[in-house]
Amino acid sequence: MSSEKVTDTAVTDTPEEGYERGLGSRQVQMIAIGGAIGVGLFLGAGANIAKAGPSLIVMYALAGAIVFFIMRALGELLLYRPVSGSFAEYSREFLGPFFGYFTGWTYWLMWVVTGMAELTAAAIYVNYWFPAVPQWVTALVFLVILFGVNLISVKVFGELEFWFSMVKVTALIGMIVIGLGVLTFGFSSAGDTAAVSNLWAFDGFFPKGVGSSLMTLQGVMFAYLAVELVGVTAGESENPEKTLPKAINTLPWRIALFYVGALTVILCVVKWTEFAPGVSPFVAAFAKIGIPAGAGIVNFVVLTAALSSCNSGMYSTGRMLRNLADSGEAPAVFRRLSASKTPAFGITISVLFMGIGVILNYVVPEKAFGYVTSVATAAGIWTWLMILISHVLYRRAVVAGRLPASSFPAPGGSAFSWVAIVFLLFVTGLIAYDADSRVCLYVMAGWAAALGVGWAVLKSRNPQVAARREPEFEKVG
Repeated sequence: MSSEKVTDTAVTDTPEEGYERGLGSRQVQMIAIGGAIGVGLFLGAGANIAKAGPSLIVMYALAGAIVFFIMRALGELLLYRPVSGSFAEYSREFLGPFFGYFTGWTYWLMWVVTGMAELTAAAIYVNYWFPAVPQWVTALVFLVILFGVNLISVKVFGELEFWFSMVKVTALIGMIVIGLGVLTFGFSSAGDTAAVSNLWAFDGFFPKGVGSSLMTLQGVMFAYLAVELVGVTAGESENPEKTLPKAINTLPWRIALFYVGALTVILCVVKWTEFAPGVSPFVAAFAKIGIPAGAGIVNFVVLTAALSSCNSGMYSTGRMLRNLADSGEAPAVFRRLSASKTPAFGITISVLFMGIGVILNYVVPEKAFGYVTSVATAAGIWTWLMILISHVLYRRAVVAGRLPASSFPAPGGSAFSWVAIVFLLFVTGLIAYDADSRVCLYVMAGWAAALGVGWAVLKSRNPQVAARREPEFEKVG
């Protein structure tokens, strides 16, 4: 990297990548909002409530603050150089080619296994209405439909994701309003027992102890996976220097309302001891309230959330494979764009791997969700760590005058990035401590070994792949 002082502080961008800038402000905003509301909240919260009781609210708030630090770090990098496949690109620039390669492939893995989790969750939700239909059949049908949507164009993806997210947001706000109504006016069959005191009346706010509450952090972090999807949209956003900061800065109120607010209301309306793993607490709460068809409506909403996340997974995996191919770290065939400017081949390969989730639903339907969420969380933590470390190194380069300053600097410089790094390492330690989730670290170790072998083969065939390259800049506007 050049040591000459850089004085140009304009927002920078990579040259045209061939993508269509088809995601408008409305769609990017809703993708950002929808990314913070997924199956981790709608389905995973049931198991975490059983483990931690009302203290789960604090865990979501704590993890939410860390996620905001991560997103502000990413935001500063995105406005320094907005590029599709951003995490891999920044790892490549600031940590070296191997880290770009490793991060790109690991983020791809994260979304493939997340797609499996979402397909599993969607199949569980459909089972609510049609218990006779096997989980694997439902998962396969949804996989094929979303695959078709992603092949059409980025505009169709963006529009579908907009409406998916609109359903989630509207429904969650509705749930909060109805829950507050039950608390305030005491209507419905839950009115007699609904009270704020439910947060501490049953063995206290930390009924299983602080340690048990901390152990839920791994599941809580899975719930926040996908907030960084905004970074993947950078190469296809119409006006990244305006839409991306707005999307990131609205994250705190989204977390406060949709996670902390919604869980607080639900746990006031229904005492925590009535929730169980494998059942959405939102569906259970509406069944308890007794609103006609309420549980069915909520079940439709959480089904929408699952399909939304799977849709996003197909979108991001294709883009990440193309970024890897552009750097010589994946087969060149992944660079091809279809007539509609989508990385169709990369999406197709990713969908085939997501199909493993269909097989898991056939073989171990009761364990499929737990298996894949733990692997996705480990891969997500790696991605977030790379964003944070890249940000720390970028800030050092800016202070030294080697790189232009971003127009969207993170508050406190790199201080909060260090806080987030320590927190993520702590969560990794919790995963290692827990016997059930520890298996994901073994999977990640095997994945790292496979990538290490792949890197050695790549270097032997093309030594240039291991050479650092100067980032290309182009002013936006």
